[in-house]
Amino acid sequence: MAGAATVSTTREQLRHLAAELRLLLPRVRVGEAQETAEEFQRDAFWGRLHEAAAKVSGEATALTTAVRSRLPAPAPSPSPQETQRICEQVHAAMKAIVEVYCSLPKDQGIILRKLVRNSVLDIMDGMTQLVEVLLTTLVQSPENNDLISCNSVWVACEQVPRIPRDNKAAAFLMLTKSVDFVKDAYEEMEQAIEECDPYRGLLNDCEEDNSNNHSNENGTLALPSNRDSYWSEEDRELILPCLALVRTSKVCLKKIRLLVAKNGKKDQVAQLDDIVDICDEISPSVDDLALSIYPPVCQLTVRLGCAKLASVLKKALEITKASHVASQPEDSTILLLMNAIDHFMNRVKELTQCN
Repeated sequence: MAGAATVSTTREQLRHLAAELRLLLPRVRVGEAQETAEEFQRDAFWGRLHEAAAKVSGEATALTTAVRSRLPAPAPSPSPQETQRICEQVHAAMKAIVEVYCSLPKDQGIILRKLVRNSVLDIMDGMTQLVEVLLTTLVQSPENNDLISCNSVWVACEQVPRIPRDNKAAAFLMLTKSVDFVKDAYEEMEQAIEECDPYRGLLNDCEEDNSNNHSNENGTLALPSNRDSYWSEEDRELILPCLALVRTSKVCLKKIRLLVAKNGKKDQVAQLDDIVDICDEISPSVDDLALSIYPPVCQLTVRLGCAKLASVLKKALEITKASHVASQPEDSTILLLMNAIDHFMNRVKELTQCN
């Protein structure tokens, strides 16, 4: 009975800890920075953040060890007072890392703050998941003491030292992710074109069913009657400038990323924020366009998708050109990219003008 009472006490302690962790989330999600008259010390901030993440990781290990000892095992279990102390230390460690995040001023860059916030949220999500798994383990009392899917808090803590330490590095990282997203989307579009070949599998169908062999009255192979599953020749002609526009998106992002890496200044945080903010819209616009080209094709939807992507690309180039990262010699390259966008957009308009 004493053991059952102890397990019940531990469950209540974990439920209370989970509730306290949930109360910390709004401070991180809102993202408000603490106002202070003190000059920001970058090295001191990162030192505190790394220390706080290491502390959370250690407390997660201590909590896991304490709760697992409640299960049938030869090792003696800690007292309820000891478990409560560990829970309080976990809460204090989580509160401390939130405090460190809130000490990062907005003037250090929105991109940088977003990366730090996401990292802290990952740690909080991992700790919440850990507490939930530990609760489940206590309730179910499984014979296997191994905890499954509870290591995300440690993985999240290990990612903290990899966060860029200034807004320029943060901007470069986000632009690299955008390049990769658009590259993947382009490759998926190319693959889709290959897989939606109207003749794909046609010969096999003919061999299996001679009575429905997709042949015309002259005995030659004809296109399948289901136009919803393949592209017509008109569709394929329209897809070509769409592909070119997506390929141009990748070129634009690579060019902007190169300019940020080459000419970006760490103290020009607002301009870097603006560049990344508009570039973040490119990948979703590419995804929307990619989805619109799947059969059955609605040409108006494709045209609107191309127009949206073209607008975002030109705005990204204009913001980049007006910023400190673009020097005078870069004007010609940016102009060439804008002309290419207009060319492919005009081609789309020509192919959809009758619809």
